[in-house]
Amino acid sequence: MTRTYTPIPTTPLQKGATFHKPRQVLPERVSNEDPALQVMTDFQIVTAYTIFPLETIEDARAKMIHRGVRMLLVVDDMNHILGLITATDLTGEKPMQVVQNQGIRHSDVMVKDIMTPRERLEVLCMDDVQKACVGDVADTLKAHGRQHALVVDRAGDRSQMLRGMFSVSQLGKQLGARVETIAVARTFAEIGAELAR
Repeated sequence: MTRTYTPIPTTPLQKGATFHKPRQVLPERVSNEDPALQVMTDFQIVTAYTIFPLETIEDARAKMIHRGVRMLLVVDDMNHILGLITATDLTGEKPMQVVQNQGIRHSDVMVKDIMTPRERLEVLCMDDVQKACVGDVADTLKAHGRQHALVVDRAGDRSQMLRGMFSVSQLGKQLGARVETIAVARTFAEIGAELAR
């Protein structure tokens, strides 16, 4: 016997309609002893935001503001990770150095010119993260002077798949305390004295 199918009723899309976005709900407060996973942004639950290397840094800034993030993965057209770019990269010295070295306008600086390339990125393995606590994450970020730490899953063939990330700002918000990862900037006099040695 043949089954009869019925069309599903339709209705016009209302003005102002929006859409669901994947959302991970992390605990509002954690302690250093809590599991590290309670402060990790999990890319199986939320979208990892990306940008292409030939987009401008103004495009990167706009995407970060629009998405409410401080880091974008730089990818190729196959979604292979080429590097990352952070809000700190956009506001630091790198763009001005590119402007001076290449003789271009600030608005022409590309993501590829200031991103941290894949070859310079170190990652944490999900197996280790699952055994770690929040305090271990904070110490890792401090030890490496990083604002972000990427976490990867390993497949059977030992290939890596980006699973998530830790962010100093997220960590500080959940701990209820500022997490300092970068050494306090020294004065020019101290730098000059060290260079003179």
